[in-house]
Amino acid sequence: MTTALVTGATAGIGAAFARRLARDRHDLVLVARDAEALRRQAAELHDRHGIEAAVLRADLSTDEGIAAVEARLSDPGSPVELLVNNAGFGLKGSYLDVPVAEELRMLKVHCEAVLRLTTAAAGPMRRRGRGAVVNVASVAAFLPRGTYGASKAWVVQFTQGAARDLAGEGVRLLALCPGFVRTEFHQRAGMGTENVPGWMWLDADRVVDAALKDLERGRTVSVPDARYKVLMGAAKLAPRGALGGLSARAGRRYGPRRGEPEA
Repeated sequence: MTTALVTGATAGIGAAFARRLARDRHDLVLVARDAEALRRQAAELHDRHGIEAAVLRADLSTDEGIAAVEARLSDPGSPVELLVNNAGFGLKGSYLDVPVAEELRMLKVHCEAVLRLTTAAAGPMRRRGRGAVVNVASVAAFLPRGTYGASKAWVVQFTQGAARDLAGEGVRLLALCPGFVRTEFHQRAGMGTENVPGWMWLDADRVVDAALKDLERGRTVSVPDARYKVLMGAAKLAPRGALGGLSARAGRRYGPRRGEPEA
């Protein structure tokens, strides 16, 4: 069996990745902040699929948390074949309404952690001549959406650049860019999503299925679902000012409360 490591593994897209990878007979390293939730998830996946599921409690907004996951990814005795950088969170409010300390914490999780963990995984993968990294971004990467969108745009650009530099080395990289995804996260974060049109919602398991298919096809960016592909195509033609106003209003209305994890 190969081993996959998933950050933000206990809820949302991260949990969907864990379920799918366990079903596909990957052993798992599950990373999140909630140790008890990690233990429950590991036991359930082991009992249901017969795989080994290790847990690693780590807060990726801290140097200690990032270093702990780096160490696991760099362990030559137990190589990780697939890394899913999924951990993240949103900040509700427009620029200057959110404390800069929270903006910096977001950049730590969305950018620094993704850079460091991808680097820790990709080096050993290149030496082995095989491996893959999925970095979870968002369609917000393609819209003017404050620090959240900017950080996700960084994830997309970084992933594409790293994929180009590692072409032919056996290491595949993919930036996953979903839109609204139905998960328990919305209720937990107190999000008022009743006004989001039903057609905009995606299923987390289908998002993961689409991502893994695109990874196998050698793509470096995955926008799950034809509806969002059309929307992102239209966004390229729309005036940037109009997109900025629409995106900002959506973020204030639908975004999670300050500092709530996206998992």
